Amino acid sequence: MNTSADRTVHLPDSPHNQRIARGQRFVDLIAYVLLMFATALGFSVALGGVVLLLASPASAAQSVEAAQIAMKPADARQGTLLFRGDQVASFAVPLLGTEVDIQVSGPLAHTRVVQTFSNPSDAWYEGIYVFPLPDNAAVSRLRMRIGERVVEAEVQERARAQATYQQARRAGQRAALLEQERPNMFTTSVANIGPREQIVIELEYRQTLDYRQTEGAGRYSLRFPMVVGPRYIPGAGADDEEVGAVVAGARIDDALRISPPVLGPAERVLNPVRIRVSLDAGVPIAELNSPFHSVQVIRDGERRRRITLSEGNTPANRDFELTWTLAAGSAPTATLFSEPGEHGRHYALLTLMPPAPFTTAARLPREVIFVVDTSGSMEGESIAQAREALALALRRLDPADRFNVIEFNSDSHALFDDARAASDANVQDAVRWVERLRARGGTEMAGALDKALTGKDRGERVRQVIFLTDGAVGNEQALFTLIQQRLGASRLFTVGIGSAPNSHFMRKAAEAGRGNFTYIGKVDEVKTKMSALFALLEAPMLKNVEVRWPAGARVESWPARVPDLYLGEPIVLAAALDTAAGEIEISGDAGELRWTTSVSLADANPGTGIGSLWARQKIDALMDRLNTGSSEEEVRAAVVPLAVEHHLASRYTSFVAVDRSPARPAESRLEGGAMPTNMPHGWDHQAVFGELPRGATDSRWHLLLGSALLALAFALWLAMARRTDNSSLAH
Repeated sequence: MNTSADRTVHLPDSPHNQRIARGQRFVDLIAYVLLMFATALGFSVALGGVVLLLASPASAAQSVEAAQIAMKPADARQGTLLFRGDQVASFAVPLLGTEVDIQVSGPLAHTRVVQTFSNPSDAWYEGIYVFPLPDNAAVSRLRMRIGERVVEAEVQERARAQATYQQARRAGQRAALLEQERPNMFTTSVANIGPREQIVIELEYRQTLDYRQTEGAGRYSLRFPMVVGPRYIPGAGADDEEVGAVVAGARIDDALRISPPVLGPAERVLNPVRIRVSLDAGVPIAELNSPFHSVQVIRDGERRRRITLSEGNTPANRDFELTWTLAAGSAPTATLFSEPGEHGRHYALLTLMPPAPFTTAARLPREVIFVVDTSGSMEGESIAQAREALALALRRLDPADRFNVIEFNSDSHALFDDARAASDANVQDAVRWVERLRARGGTEMAGALDKALTGKDRGERVRQVIFLTDGAVGNEQALFTLIQQRLGASRLFTVGIGSAPNSHFMRKAAEAGRGNFTYIGKVDEVKTKMSALFALLEAPMLKNVEVRWPAGARVESWPARVPDLYLGEPIVLAAALDTAAGEIEISGDAGELRWTTSVSLADANPGTGIGSLWARQKIDALMDRLNTGSSEEEVRAAVVPLAVEHHLASRYTSFVAVDRSPARPAESRLEGGAMPTNMPHGWDHQAVFGELPRGATDSRWHLLLGSALLALAFALWLAMARRTDNSSLAH
């Protein structure tokens, strides 16, 4: 008798049914693969969500929800007001706007920055914000406006200023505290901001402008920085990330204070800035240029211009730069400003452009070492600028030169074992190598500097190190010390790349390396800026520069020793004297020629803020002693009285303003919240902070997605189980 069981036993023998069975096994295989994929993906995404929920407040693009932590000064964010208090709330107050007014007079600029914030809530708040300034700015005034009340700040030793501020904070008094984190980075704290109040912070600083001369034409440059880029902290445990993502365990004591979180690429840009410049060049202006922002220019005679932003304001995500070229034949060979001080003291600021008879001297063969930053922060426009600049530099080498190329990110790699002749073949190999460079990883500069600076003298060759980077590091002091220890007979020239380079590091590194600093903000500037740099590097130097002040005068001038000068470089001296009369004589060696000139103090133009600029230069010189072995206590003891006398912010002195009338009732508590900053224009968020999502997508969505995938995997597993059971019953 044939039963169904018997018929079932013979079904597989049918070719048609064999094809059905094979198809079923293929479907089961696909389902199994999907099950494994969905399970793994769901688990990894869910785990990623948990990681993000538990992430440190120093994460790169922290959301408001993730920022609900106890705030302290280390949580400062650039260009925005943070709120903190006794009880934390998921609340942040936006920056309403920044007004910048710059008055330029010849080589000097006086800038007033007004930042306005509002508190739209019914609670009392304390705010903290971080902002950049020019690295040579002498910050000499701070005031706080709350409604009609104006509170002027005084300068105190830093620890004392912090204690004054904390006491006012606890007493419910309105107070403001400005602290210097780096010479180009400051933090301001504002305590007891009342409900529905508008807060205005005003600060003023003075600076000298960059000046270069090419083919008889003088060119001034003014930069106003608007964003602090994420800083890499060596030792932070992040091989593939710029700091701002990971700072725990860093060797830099103030790592958190200089590492604000950053908005993701999908998040809105913050911090509108309005800029006005009133320019008096002192001589006729031939050309004026704003390379990164569209501006409106009103001409007021041959030497004066009024400049405003064409769109009214601009996001605070890249530096503002203004340059102007003086009319041919009108470039001054010397500008001298003076200002009377107290107790019979006089201050003088001299900018002197040596003539160029020494350009006819014979060109010396060179050994040129190119060092290029390929860390994550260089991704995008910056690495394109660096590759183009390097290719241009390599093709310009003379066959008599020798060269090498070093790249660095989390590690450093040299193209050749040692410098090689600049033959056509070697140069072409180097160009091809450079064209393959990609940005990734951290910014470990020390290894690259150690390779480039041998500490040795190469005899008849002029040894020049060209360092291309955005300078996005937080261990500047350690790098300055390394440069001084390893420099030897080399000269270090820094090239700042990108929309917001760390100009403090770039300028001081070049100064320690007895070279100079060039800034390239966009690709179409590469050829012009690098050609000017190469012309300078290929020209002989003016050496052994000496300055002789009026006989019998007591003088203290900075820099104490004038460095060697290249073609087109000015001598800039700031001095304190006990006389306003007499001659200043300057001389130097240009090959076999001896160049001399003199300037009369009696011909000086009247100036304001010259004493502050002199004091700032002296403070910089005192701080440099930390790189040569002086103790922190010794340097602090010299800086504090000088900064207090001249009313300047420094590493050891801060501005503090207290409104003595209690404002916040004792029963009212302070509330808190946080706000991130912008990514500098042209930077790639993923390249800087890695693959892990950092704030643009909320971690709860990651958990939801992971849970959905796990549910899908479970459904597939049930379907397979039912099919297996049905198959068993069929058999």
